[in-house]
Amino acid sequence: MTSVPTPAEAGRQIPPGILIVDDEQDFGRGLARLVAGHFADVQVEAVPGGKAALGILAAHKVHLMITDLRMPEMNGMQLLAEALKLDPDLSMVVLSAYGTIETAVEALHAGAYDFLTKPIEPEQLFRVVAKGLERARLLEENNRLRRILSRQNPQSELIGEGAAMRRLRQTIAAVARSDYTVLIRGESGTGKELAARLIHQIGTRADKPFVAVNCPSIPENLLESELFGYIRGAFTGADRDHRGLFSAADRGTIHLDEIGDISPTVQTKLLRCLQSGEIRPVGASDTQTVDVRVIASTNQDLEACLSTKRFREDLYYRLNVLTLTMPTLRERPEDVPLLARYFLHQACDRMGLVDKKMTAEVLQWLSACPWPGNVRELQSFVRRLTVFCSGERIDMQLVHTVLEGGPRTETVQGRTGRPKSAPVAYKEAKAEVVNAFTQEYIHDLLTLTRGNVTEAARISGLSRVALQKILARMGENAATFRAAGPS
Repeated sequence: MTSVPTPAEAGRQIPPGILIVDDEQDFGRGLARLVAGHFADVQVEAVPGGKAALGILAAHKVHLMITDLRMPEMNGMQLLAEALKLDPDLSMVVLSAYGTIETAVEALHAGAYDFLTKPIEPEQLFRVVAKGLERARLLEENNRLRRILSRQNPQSELIGEGAAMRRLRQTIAAVARSDYTVLIRGESGTGKELAARLIHQIGTRADKPFVAVNCPSIPENLLESELFGYIRGAFTGADRDHRGLFSAADRGTIHLDEIGDISPTVQTKLLRCLQSGEIRPVGASDTQTVDVRVIASTNQDLEACLSTKRFREDLYYRLNVLTLTMPTLRERPEDVPLLARYFLHQACDRMGLVDKKMTAEVLQWLSACPWPGNVRELQSFVRRLTVFCSGERIDMQLVHTVLEGGPRTETVQGRTGRPKSAPVAYKEAKAEVVNAFTQEYIHDLLTLTRGNVTEAARISGLSRVALQKILARMGENAATFRAAGPS
């Protein structure tokens, strides 16, 4: 039978996952039995008032609280305020009679997660409880990963509550438990380096070095010596021994980003390292033993590279022991509002501004965009909105101003050149709008930077590879902008 603990007894109870608060003790116990019968793996407790509930909350983590609104001594609204002070992430469901619906809505505005009306329909109760427990689990997982990431970089977070991100976190946790080589696949801007860092930070090598290498950023003729080192006199200018990045990562992890771009020569040396655990610095006659976990990442179709002999098949199989695929932003549109709010807060904080807010219409519009540059592109666009927002609220008028470089004077259909009388499929119309924005943005960006792709990538937040892909898709060449200069 479900017990009703007193405040003094609360600290001795098994920590409840669900806490039910109702001054009608028979009703509270009955509701607890009903919930416990449907959620057999969750501890459920019933208490007769707010003071008893706060006693439990102060001593234990509770995932979901269901409280009546009308109670003596401390009503549901007062309990709501005090409970959220103890645990801001607590999911609270308020119970209201038919005549107190307005009060229940007020509770939602005050931070309650949901509300139920009496008499309670069991199926509705189970749905609300299930959603509340899932929300609590997601918040707990997000907070855990944020704590891990804050030790490395307070600005980096793996943000998202959708199914794709839940699967990604589960995969990262499973991969981190082993010491095998990992291949992370995904489009530019999806967070491949962040995933690599997480695998390292929650794995067995967390207290050892993590070395990240962006392979395309190192000239091809220098990549081998940077990875494996060189000895004095190995080539002109080698006036001292140089320790390579594999040596620097010894006993830790090395992340080889954009592995598909390395030359056949470096592929051969890397294969030898993976097979034997040994490296040979350039110019050396002896090998050195290293203990390094390799995490490689790429946005390329490696299978296609195999067919054209641009990537070694034996190296591919050495790297592709464990595979992690990063979801694109268009595959998880439900996470866009959360990301947009986070990037907005981040931008305001860096600029020393009071936090701004986005309207629901803006969040809906952002969620509908395909974001070919993924999270990095969204972050860049939110930064632009922040810079041009002179007030406290970002609305669609500002979005149109930023997109078009001036006040909003025409419809979306008009901007894409399609008259209102000729409606088309939603995806087609949206693609036209985004393509028009992308072309205008890239043109202005490269004009401003005089075709300097590295500077353009820095300003936009896109990688050089992503920017070059967009240029290729547009049929443009950066050299054209270098010749023309700013207009």
